[in-house]
Amino acid sequence: MAANDDLLGEFVVIGIAIRLGFALRAVTNWQGFSSQQAQFLIASPRLRGHELRLPMNRQENLETFFRDGKTVILPIDHGCVIPVPGLENPFAMVEKVNEFVDGYVMNLGVALRAGDILAGKGICLRADVYNTRTEGHGAGSIGMWDCEDAEMVGANAVMSMLYPGIAYENINLQENAELIRGSMDTDIPVIIEALPYGLGVKDKYTCENIKFATRLAAEIGADVVKTPYPVDAKSPDDFRRIVENCFVPIIILGGPAMNDDTDLLKTVEDAMEAGAAGIAIGRNVWQHKNPAAIARSLAAIVHEDASALEALALLKEPVR
Repeated sequence: MAANDDLLGEFVVIGIAIRLGFALRAVTNWQGFSSQQAQFLIASPRLRGHELRLPMNRQENLETFFRDGKTVILPIDHGCVIPVPGLENPFAMVEKVNEFVDGYVMNLGVALRAGDILAGKGICLRADVYNTRTEGHGAGSIGMWDCEDAEMVGANAVMSMLYPGIAYENINLQENAELIRGSMDTDIPVIIEALPYGLGVKDKYTCENIKFATRLAAEIGADVVKTPYPVDAKSPDDFRRIVENCFVPIIILGGPAMNDDTDLLKTVEDAMEAGAAGIAIGRNVWQHKNPAAIARSLAAIVHEDASALEALALLKEPVR
């Protein structure tokens, strides 16, 4: 019986190989794609392993990001928005920091091609394309993908911008509602990035405005809220009141590269002390002179309760 099972298994493997061979030759011959380009085009997440795992419920999808209830997420979705010096090769960056990161935010094109380097990590599909404009057609955020697309690429969550107070707030809210409505059918959690009045409007990122924005995100159905640390916070207690006002986990973003490790680590320490569930920091990691080392230090604060001073000392140690 065992021999028959082995033979059957060999036939299955041979059949898959034949089908892949036909697909590769077909795509290669179509419009003159090279063999390497064709491999990218037929690289299905189902064949890469992202969807070979058993289907997850909503909580299980969230737990791929949250280790011990806390998370270190690296957004690498900036290529649709701004020039990305430091992120020319997102796959190489993932390999550099992977040991210290729990999950990633990425656009569809990267998710399709990331392959097995994301095994065991949370994948959050960026559902919109966003920008810093506040006026004109397409300003702010444009909804692109949904939870079914996330399932197709093996993602564990989706993320979308929410801009309370922006001129086209009605459209922005409706697009987030559509995304959340779809999440209820698929068990794909939604992480809402709540930025008062738009992206890059830092003077509006006050305690009062962020307190409202994060609560709004929770009220419309977000599973997790990503938001800035307030510009006018005098102590962790100011941010604690924001956390206590929001009944879903809050993670903080990093914003533009600070070029100041002490300030970055202290901000994360204060946020975690105030009850944040983690961080989603991108440019301050992948534009850092040593991305792996700063990711390790950030993870030490989030997961090991290290102080900013301890994390700063760790930053000077070589990464093995």
